[in-house]
Amino acid sequence: MKTAVFHPARATHSPIGDTLQVNRPRISARIGAIAESATLAVDAKAKALKAAGRPVIGFGAGEPDFPTPDYIVEAAVAACRDPKWHRYTPAGGLPELKSAIAAKTLRDSGYEIDPSQVLVTNGGKQALYNAFATLLDPGDEVLLPAPYWTTYPESISLAGGVPVVVMTDESTGFRTSIAQLEQSLTAKTKVLVFVSPSNPTGAVYSPAEVEAIGQWAVEKGLWVVTDEIYEHLVYGDAVFSSMPTLVPELADKCIVVNGVAKTYAMTGWRAGWMIGPNDIIKAATNLQSHATSNVANVSQIAALAAVSGDLSAVDEMKIAFDRRRLLITSMLNEIDGITCPTPEGAFYVYPSVKGVLGREIKGKTPTTSAELSALILDEVEVAVVPGEAFGTPGYIRLSYALGDADLIEGIKRIQSLLK
Repeated sequence: MKTAVFHPARATHSPIGDTLQVNRPRISARIGAIAESATLAVDAKAKALKAAGRPVIGFGAGEPDFPTPDYIVEAAVAACRDPKWHRYTPAGGLPELKSAIAAKTLRDSGYEIDPSQVLVTNGGKQALYNAFATLLDPGDEVLLPAPYWTTYPESISLAGGVPVVVMTDESTGFRTSIAQLEQSLTAKTKVLVFVSPSNPTGAVYSPAEVEAIGQWAVEKGLWVVTDEIYEHLVYGDAVFSSMPTLVPELADKCIVVNGVAKTYAMTGWRAGWMIGPNDIIKAATNLQSHATSNVANVSQIAALAAVSGDLSAVDEMKIAFDRRRLLITSMLNEIDGITCPTPEGAFYVYPSVKGVLGREIKGKTPTTSAELSALILDEVEVAVVPGEAFGTPGYIRLSYALGDADLIEGIKRIQSLLK
């Protein structure tokens, strides 16, 4: 029996079929709907201008100006030389790193977990996407307090969920309330995103507030995805509180996202993790096995050194961040039309610029924080991120995780422009 052979050149085509193929978009609607990371875009533009010889000062990226501590780098160098790390390792993470993360979580937040509840990811962003992709079906709603970090709504939408924004402002210290969450709750609500300390505002919830919101989530049967990436960066009287520690009954419906990027000045190493119930972690590991497989072994060994070590290097960085926090807040509040609350955590300030909008500056009249941010970059070569990126127009975000000299010079330029 002869086997039929298909000859493309002899195939006939329907004119309608040809038209449909020609008119189909090149990029899928799902991916086409994703917005570029505004913070990374601002940082990339600032770096491009600096590379071209311009004296740009960038307040855009949340990236510590300190080098990764030496003992972490040395662990990575040794790993590079060891052939056993030149091969594939388990998609969910090195067993020794998962155990160390479990021990670190108990040490730092009092949350006792088993290493099997840990999935090591390519930074916190992959942990977030894994979490939302594992939890959400199309149409599931996610309560998302604003101002929010730019990646949250994109990850939720990409996973098929619907972000439901819950607005906050400086009158409440950028902290949401149970009453506000209750107003946004519907039959489709499945997840609450909770972040403390917050990016972009630096807001820190008190233990009582964390516990109350966690209890509310339990009562409503909601999942909570809580981002603890800034857990060690709190100042003054503020304290970090882990929701599943304060509300143990939430643990079976809680995912904790964390990583080494901010605490240990390791943004480029791309090592994060998610913690959750075993069935969720197993499903998310299956996803990651097809998306990226294991995180680079050298980065995992570096992360192992970081989370297994003490916090002395972290404490040194925190002293500098605290000093810069107070300095930048004071300098911004000297500008007529700008109101800058003092942040309690992370390394960002989130001042209102509403009093500046509508004012003529260098022959231009910005009416939005996006227009003002563009004007500041064009006129005095200082990069900031507009509040539109965080769901709250009328504000700008500035990271104070940069050197003291650049911080002072950058704010002086803004003062000169807006005086």
